[in-house]
Formats: sequence, C-alpha cells, structure tokens
Amino acid sequence: MEVQKGLENTKDEAVILYMAETQQGIITSTQLTEAGIPRRCLTSMVRSGLLVRVERGLYTLPETWEDELYNLQWRFSRGIFSHETALYLHALTDCTPSRYTMTFPFGYNPGNVLKRGVVAKVTSGETYPLGIMTVSTPSGKSIKVFDIERTLCDMVRKRHKADIQMVNQAMRIYAGSREKDIGRLLDYAQRLRVKSKILTYMEILL
Repeated sequence: MEVQKGLENTKDEAVILYMAETQQGIITSTQLTEAGIPRRCLTSMVRSGLLVRVERGLYTLPETWEDELYNLQWRFSRGIFSHETALYLHALTDCTPSRYTMTFPFGYNPGNVLKRGVVAKVTSGETYPLGIMTVSTPSGKSIKVFDIERTLCDMVRKRHKADIQMVNQAMRIYAGSREKDIGRLLDYAQRLRVKSKILTYMEILL
C-alpha cells in the first residue's frame, strides 16, 4: 500500500514538474485542483526543494527568475499597471520606478496592495476598463497594463502629481512615434476630462 502511494506521489510530481516547465516555470494550486492532483503535493515538493512557494497558491521551479511584476499581477488580479509603471513598460521613460503603481476599480479595498509597497490608484467603473492591454515582462510573462494613450492621460490628471520632466519626455517620445494614435488619445482625453491638457502638448509637439 505504501509502495502504491509512493508511486502515485512520484507520478503526480512528474506531472506537476512538466506543467511548470511548459508554463515558464510557474504552477498554481488552482491548476492542480483542475488536474485532479492533491494540493498536498505542492507542500511536499517545496520541502524537498523541487518547487519554491512565491505567493499563496503560486509556485515556481527553483531556477525560475523571480518576476515581481507577474507576482503582483497574480496576487492582485484586478489591478492594472498604470502611471509611471506603465510608462516604463511602454519604454516612454528611462526611469525605473522605485515603486510599482496599479489601478483598481472603485470600491476595491487596497489594504493588502499598500502593504506590498505598491502605489494603489482607484478609478470609476466606467473608466477602469479603458485601454487595458497585455504586455510581456522582461522575463516574458504576461501582465495587464493600460495602453500608451490611456497612460499619457492618466499622467496629466489633477489627482496624480507627476514629475513634469517625465511627462514631457513621454509626450515627446509619443509624438515622434509612428505607432501613435491621436484619435484614440483624444477620445481617452475627452472621457478622462483632460482633453485641454493633451491638446496643449500635441499642438506644441506635432
């Protein structure tokens, strides 16, 4: 009986390792449940050094590079990377953010977010989904971020005290980009009530 149990555990561990290897070194407890594998296998594999526990329910292979952006996205799935962090991800600034910024829908309790040292912004349910897209982190994992046009609008909103030099640099880079979408930018600006500010920048730079 013990031998049979040992064989089952070995088989489960092999499946878990295969799943992690095909997912950039990541495995979640939810995926195990969906695959019909007992979650206790994760605890056993962490103890034996086969896996590393990164977050509650999130595990990686030992050699997997720790991706804080991905970990934060997994932990706070309703958060969208925004403001200075989004500028960095879109290569609109050469400044690496000292703290990551995420935006959440109105009513979300940001207590645990703040404990992680993340800057938490809140927006209305109407504007929350505006401009959400997916990008890859430096390690190739997918995270959600506001697109460039939404980010530029967020940076000039009154409630956000942005570094003016950073905003100016981002606007110059955007104005010179072949991928800019002025129509989208002005649409977002109208909906986020910053159209006059955006027009001022674009009239100077274009």
